[in-house]
Amino acid sequence: MVRIDGKGNGTALVRVRNLDKKYVRGTEEIHVLQGLNLDVDAGDFVAFMGPSGSGKTTLLNLLGGLDLPTSGSITVAGDEITKLSAGSLTSWRARHVGFIFQLYNLIPVLTAFQNVELPLLLTKLSKAERRKHVETALAVVGLTDRMGHFPRQLSGGQEQRVAIARAFVADPTFLLCDEPTGDLDRKNADEIMEIIDRLVREHGKTVLMVSHDPRAAERARFVLHLDKGVLMEAAKAGAGT
Repeated sequence: MVRIDGKGNGTALVRVRNLDKKYVRGTEEIHVLQGLNLDVDAGDFVAFMGPSGSGKTTLLNLLGGLDLPTSGSITVAGDEITKLSAGSLTSWRARHVGFIFQLYNLIPVLTAFQNVELPLLLTKLSKAERRKHVETALAVVGLTDRMGHFPRQLSGGQEQRVAIARAFVADPTFLLCDEPTGDLDRKNADEIMEIIDRLVREHGKTVLMVSHDPRAAERARFVLHLDKGVLMEAAKAGAGT
């Protein structure tokens, strides 16, 4: 269940309260997010839509601990991340957040296997355990036969599959997706959204996604619209219900 009225019962996985974000450019103050409230339960799939400059990516960065708000609080799985020190926030991100970006951010000198393994190098898993996790993740995205390939040997759609496998291989608390289909053609975009949808339905993942693509957003269970930094409405989406 998703709520934007700030009246959740406290059991939500993600709780945002009175979130403000301002930037100062010269003498101008830009109010990006204004008094935003949000509750997202575990296992939800939420899409954020809205015009450019409405604050979607800023919100995603705040939820992932990549940026700090001007005021307000964000609590994820009981951790109020807006009160963490920089070092603690880095450790928190490594444990709890899987990022999927429009541009895949793969390391070109590493194979698909090695790119997916990267988040596991920060854990106490043995080499054999890491291999098992990586092979499982690559199987979920349909790339078992490409694990030894370098990014330059993969198509754009395959690169994004590797990025998705890397995002969930360490079993994060939630996945944050910033325009995950923005650089792909329609066929590959649909295939990527099918994978993300399956991560929610079959693996119980919580996904928060920014997208300009209505067809991608239809996969979500809830669509939230941002306009000038304010959440305007929450609507049931079609395909993900």
